Amino acid sequence: MTALITNRVAGGGPELDIEYASRDEITALQINRAKATLRHVYYNVPHYRKAFTDLGVHPDDFREMADLAKFPMTEKEDLRQNYPFGMFAVPQEQIARVHASSGTTGRPTVVGYTHKDIETWSELVARSLRAGGMRPGDKIQVAFGYGLFTGGLGVHYGVEKLGATAIPTSGGMTERQVQIIQDFEPDGIMCTPSYMLNIVDRMMKEGIDPSGTSIRAGIFGAEPWTAGMRDELENVMGITATDIYGLSEVMGPGVAQECVETRDGLTIWEDHFYPEIVDPETGEQLPDGQVGELVITSLTKEAFPVIRYRTHDLTRLLPGTARSMRRIDKILARNDDMIILRGVNCFPSQFEEIITEHTDLRPRYQCVLDRKGRMDTLTIKVEAVDGLSDGHRDDAAAWLTREIKNRIGISTAVEVLRELDTGEGKAKRLVDNRPKE
Repeated sequence: MTALITNRVAGGGPELDIEYASRDEITALQINRAKATLRHVYYNVPHYRKAFTDLGVHPDDFREMADLAKFPMTEKEDLRQNYPFGMFAVPQEQIARVHASSGTTGRPTVVGYTHKDIETWSELVARSLRAGGMRPGDKIQVAFGYGLFTGGLGVHYGVEKLGATAIPTSGGMTERQVQIIQDFEPDGIMCTPSYMLNIVDRMMKEGIDPSGTSIRAGIFGAEPWTAGMRDELENVMGITATDIYGLSEVMGPGVAQECVETRDGLTIWEDHFYPEIVDPETGEQLPDGQVGELVITSLTKEAFPVIRYRTHDLTRLLPGTARSMRRIDKILARNDDMIILRGVNCFPSQFEEIITEHTDLRPRYQCVLDRKGRMDTLTIKVEAVDGLSDGHRDDAAAWLTREIKNRIGISTAVEVLRELDTGEGKAKRLVDNRPKE
């Protein structure tokens, strides 16, 4: 029962089962932890001391959660400007581990963890796994990448904290993944949803029925995915598929998790992370239920706390259902992945929603931007189901072209292909071939 430790919070009386606490109890805990975090960064991180001073605020100005809006937001660029260790809030000798982003769009963002941070992270991932339907004693195949990426090791420690058995296959080597599924008979699997589709395809090519494996539950994350993709995974594999959410800058996987009882959005673990939704353009706070950009403040991190970190993920806050903590809706898109084509704003996830409605199309696709003369063009490349004839592929392309025009209001080229390689791990949804200005 080790994983239940994180649910108990001492609070001047009987211990509190935090996942089912009242709103008042959660808020009181958040206020105490936010006060400590604001003071921690002010006195230990030069960036935050300057940012607070420039805005004319001090940790003592914080008395209730609404006061958090007085404090500056943190951008990924702030982390890059302080590369590699400038945002750490503890001395180097207290850092037990570092992780980093890929740095494909600039300097990587480097994150540090104390031993206590790793313990907290492990407990939150264990909590997430339990909420997603996995149990002590299960065998769980971890097909997230290991290394500097937070996914593999973050999930691995959580599996062990739960009391389950970790099968650390990491990402890639899809044939090997299938062999492990056949030989080791895992109860659960964790990876990106697009990579799970790759594994399913490999099974089918080898004559293996995906619904006949030992896997009963999948927890998928690290990229936005739609209800249509969930339906395909559940139907073809005969599993429950839930969503896990996290960012390396905030912690890693385990910031929020969809509960298997309801599968209606991700419960954000509010005892450790305070969520806000803001207008992406103005930064103004938006009420619960309204779509905007998710902003997160960490409440318990020692080595690398973040204050009002802009995730660039578009979603909305919803009331709790399976747990008393609030939910974030499925991530709709990233506002930095927005495509502006002839004055119309759109996101890759909008195309995916339409694609999953057609039985001849698979949710494996890419949005390819090019420039012809002075005009930007968009081509949607999408994979057909196996064995589809040329004529039916043409029909599906015509249907998709028409539906995109009718629903989104833009004209695109559509190519329905027999196979489409979107990469292993995180799928590459947007390819921009336009010349750099």
